Amino acid sequence: MYGLVNKAIEGLVKKEFGEDKWLEIKEKAHFKDHGFISMKPYPDSLTYSLVGTACEVLNMNSKDLLEAFGEHWLLYTSQEGYGEMMNSAGNSLPEFLNNLNMMHFRLGQIMPEMIMPKFEVSELQESSLLLHYKSERDGLTDMVTGIIRGLGKRFECNCKIELISAKSKGDNHDIFKVSW
Repeated sequence: MYGLVNKAIEGLVKKEFGEDKWLEIKEKAHFKDHGFISMKPYPDSLTYSLVGTACEVLNMNSKDLLEAFGEHWLLYTSQEGYGEMMNSAGNSLPEFLNNLNMMHFRLGQIMPEMIMPKFEVSELQESSLLLHYKSERDGLTDMVTGIIRGLGKRFECNCKIELISAKSKGDNHDIFKVSW
């Protein structure tokens, strides 16, 4: 994953738990560098190690941490220069979700080594939709839940998110029912 992701994890930990906890996480995860370079790819194993170590140090389960990170990710990326791109992706929750792949395509032009997940909206209704999430990476479903929750806040709609199909339970991919 790109350094931008790891910097966001660092930012969340520092903001919510303090610098000392971040330093403890870095040490236990055996990350010796002073920081991350946003546009540099890092091994996925480092990111997974940081998340796992953060769960241990902060005494949190991965579901809660990844959901919090998903919400934080939206704010972080909009502040790190991707706000205009996010604004162009839509003016409502369903419009934004429908445009995720196009936004990821545009990001792929900037960060060619990034492995993007795929999203598909189906069964779009007046106040609900199904969001299909497909990724080569395992274990990030809860982060997507947090991102959707954060998008609900961004678009000032109270959304309910229900995981109705899970890759972790043997299904082909994750499917979320999103209602607002």
